[in-house]
Amino acid sequence: MRSFRKPTPHGRTIRLVAVALAAGLLTAACTSDGKPDADATPAATASWKSNVGRPLQISTPLPGQPCRTRDDGTPVVTGSCVDPKLNQPYVDKDERRSVTDPETKVKVDFRYVHGGFSGTEATFAFYFPERYAGRFFQYTYPTLTTDDAGPATIAFALSNGAYLVRTNNAGGLPKAGELGGYRANAAAANLSRTVAAQVYADSARPRGYIYGASGGAYQTIGALENTEGVWDGGVPIVPGTPNAIPSSMTTQLLALRVLRDKLPQIVDAMEPGGSGDPYAGLNTEQRAVLREATRLGFSPRGWWDHAEMDGGAFYAVAGGVRILDPTYVDDFWSKPGYAGTDPASSAGTARFQYDAEVTELVGSPPTGLRLSGVPTGDLTGADIVVTSGAATGKSVIAAGSKGTEVTFRKDADAATAAAIGAIRPGDHVRLDNSWLLALQYYQRYQVPSADMYGWNQFRGSDGAPLYPQRPILAGPTFAQAASGAVPTGKFHGKMIMLASLLDVEAFPWPADWYRTQAQTTLGSGLNDSYRLWYMDNAVHGSPRDDAAETHAVSYGGEAQQALLDLDAWVTQGTAPPASSTYTVDGDSQVNLAPTAEQRKGVQPVVNLTISKVGTREIRPAAVRADARPDEAVTLAVSTQAPPGSGKIVSIEWDFDGRGTFPDQSKINKPDSSVQTSISHTFTRPGTYFAVVRVTSERNGDAAAPYTLVQNIARARVIVR
Repeated sequence: MRSFRKPTPHGRTIRLVAVALAAGLLTAACTSDGKPDADATPAATASWKSNVGRPLQISTPLPGQPCRTRDDGTPVVTGSCVDPKLNQPYVDKDERRSVTDPETKVKVDFRYVHGGFSGTEATFAFYFPERYAGRFFQYTYPTLTTDDAGPATIAFALSNGAYLVRTNNAGGLPKAGELGGYRANAAAANLSRTVAAQVYADSARPRGYIYGASGGAYQTIGALENTEGVWDGGVPIVPGTPNAIPSSMTTQLLALRVLRDKLPQIVDAMEPGGSGDPYAGLNTEQRAVLREATRLGFSPRGWWDHAEMDGGAFYAVAGGVRILDPTYVDDFWSKPGYAGTDPASSAGTARFQYDAEVTELVGSPPTGLRLSGVPTGDLTGADIVVTSGAATGKSVIAAGSKGTEVTFRKDADAATAAAIGAIRPGDHVRLDNSWLLALQYYQRYQVPSADMYGWNQFRGSDGAPLYPQRPILAGPTFAQAASGAVPTGKFHGKMIMLASLLDVEAFPWPADWYRTQAQTTLGSGLNDSYRLWYMDNAVHGSPRDDAAETHAVSYGGEAQQALLDLDAWVTQGTAPPASSTYTVDGDSQVNLAPTAEQRKGVQPVVNLTISKVGTREIRPAAVRADARPDEAVTLAVSTQAPPGSGKIVSIEWDFDGRGTFPDQSKINKPDSSVQTSISHTFTRPGTYFAVVRVTSERNGDAAAPYTLVQNIARARVIVR
């Protein structure tokens, strides 16, 4: 069986490029309530419609009243007004196309309409299916610079009777400026209704839903909070708090450095059959740093992927922090209260400022330098500062080193690339990790309001910060750059929010923070407009390869189901499955209720145990057992789908960590609850993790190409 990926690629990280700050950011005020505007009421779907092939007639400028403006000059975009900067649409392509989703083999034919808004960088693409059910889906992500949609995104929407709206976010961050948060998306959504009316000869207002993950979650929230009647709802996926950037990245880098040699034992402790104590065997600093990362929201179970971690979008936003807070690095290394001046911290011993001569440029164009010498330690992320020659004063970030060869990061901007091109043999450089180390501690000096409880570990008993605080909170500035405003919980329409328990980039608890803000606004009406579904064993993006799928599942099917449930909620009043039931402990960790009936949401709950080894019964059944080579090991799985979420349609097994899941347990009839067992023989000594992957589908359709929701469970077998 295939693996399931997100509806569209968006990268592994919250890629919000902070250099946009230098050009000025939106300061949009938020809307005053969380209830849908009157013009957001959709027309009910009477029947499926078909493309009538009518030539398009698009008026320009668009008719209608200009959107009113707030005190700060930004428009209040509604479904019935015209954004004054996006009122000159044009269409440059109107043609028939088809696409096939390579994962599901679903093929769709559609009418493709492409254009933009004159006088801006904003472009759009509309994908109109041959059979139309009166709705559209709109995927968004802030740094997208193209309006092209991927085959899976197109095929899912169109095969479900929705046309697809995509924009280039007015050029994407940082280029987009004030139009990139929600205004370009809103203008395209509004225009799409005019075009759809002509394509289908249907005057009924299309229902619209926006969705996005990571930075796209910020945009989805910003769209629902700062427009009225444009969208009927949205699905923000793996959101962060307004203060998440860069703290969630910097704390990860700090832990990776301090815990480097201890991470394998931490992983082992948190695996099934482990001690459960990730702090065992750590020294004082290591324990403190692990606790700091955990309390900020990093799941201890998430360290399984430590070898692939690099701080997420750290290098995309670190330059923005330097712009926002240019004196931070000097203060960190010189003033009391900072880790840089604390003799107990490892920051000082890890720091280097090393002068060297360039002996050779590597590659053409240059991809690195060969130097007269390099300092001891990891050079990844250090600044290569040119101190002589034509490029004096310029710098580039090191990707790593091998011997005396230092390589450049591949994501250099045009200015950095020009500086690299000016370096010559004989020039001198300084390798300096002062900024890198200082930023690893930045979260301590960025304490927001107490409702963002992950940072309360940095407060004393009197509520005051334990460490000196910087003059600016960087997080809200980044959040506003992405979404057009800082999230508040005051949204229009309906929302189904999705979050992952193994998300080590945005963390799970920010979704709980947003639910609390929405509760404050909506009160007893929260359940009429909002759902929060947590996914266990899901990460910030999709599992990167087959082997990773033995540790994590994709939330793609959950997101697809959320969009369909959202439309049924809006159109028919059919309430979606209930929000997940969970608690948040003192370490900011989200803990789901143990049973499917209690947990709710849409993900099946899976319990895996070893019940027998050879002829020996394991009583009680356990998640860890010893076996001899060629001795049969029997594993038992019990799985249940939460109420109203669907039926179990597939149970697959992997025993060697490759993630191919070659074995399947037969399910005679899909049901909401399934118990089965399997026996497997391990032929060689070693430690193995048997993995079961369970898939559910709302209607019990095992052949469904989309809306497949998964979970996994693992058990440890030690063969001696």
